[in-house]
Amino acid sequence: MAVRKIIAIGGGENGRINSKGEKLPYELAEIDKEIIRVSGKENPRVLFLAHAQISFGDENEKRYNETIHRVYNGMYGCDFRWLKASELTGDYEKAKDDIAWADVIYEGGGDTVAMIELWRKTGFDALLKNAWESGKVMCGVSAGAICWFSLGNTNVPGYKDAEVNRIPGLGFVDAYFSPHCQAEWKRESEIKSLKYINKVGLSVSNCAAVELVGEKYRVITSTPADAGFRPYVLRTYWKDGVMHEEELKPTAAFAPLDELLSMG
Repeated sequence: MAVRKIIAIGGGENGRINSKGEKLPYELAEIDKEIIRVSGKENPRVLFLAHAQISFGDENEKRYNETIHRVYNGMYGCDFRWLKASELTGDYEKAKDDIAWADVIYEGGGDTVAMIELWRKTGFDALLKNAWESGKVMCGVSAGAICWFSLGNTNVPGYKDAEVNRIPGLGFVDAYFSPHCQAEWKRESEIKSLKYINKVGLSVSNCAAVELVGEKYRVITSTPADAGFRPYVLRTYWKDGVMHEEELKPTAAFAPLDELLSMG
């Protein structure tokens, strides 16, 4: 059986150009390099998806692709393809071909709810599951990290202020994933929601990621532009009315995945 691989990033700037034409910092170098390393190839084939941008228009999707292309192709010399959201319905053979071609599949941030709905409607979720099971590196940031887990926390309207902030992912890992957990409202939302969710919650800040390889995991981090900010990952769950929380430190060594997901 192929070794299954996921790198789920909590957030961070990727060198994008904002609406004012300003180039923002590139904060994810160490994590991007680990994505390449774990593929087992010096210059892997990277397939980029910006399907979580479906709610924001084609131009946003295009700009996102340009940013990630500059990183993986321009900086690291990877072969690179972009699969547009529209191509899931307009040319499904291209979607199949792109998935088969790729060593790394990277989904960007945006609207998790709309993205998952698109995948389920078109059957793309099944292609992604097959890709994961075949050993391709499944990775992404924010919405592109939530999607690999059973449930996630989002700021999509209608969910952000709900008593239980809970959106479904693809369920490759049976946990509740919350990106950008350094945001002020996030921690309160996560803790409140986890009271009603019988799963471990993983709260992952910008410039931090959870790496899962086979039946093992570890936390990895990158260098934020703000030298005063320390990336972190919190593991939280409720048991018998008591909240349990621990910070998971970045390490070179991997630990058993069962320990990450255990509520014992």
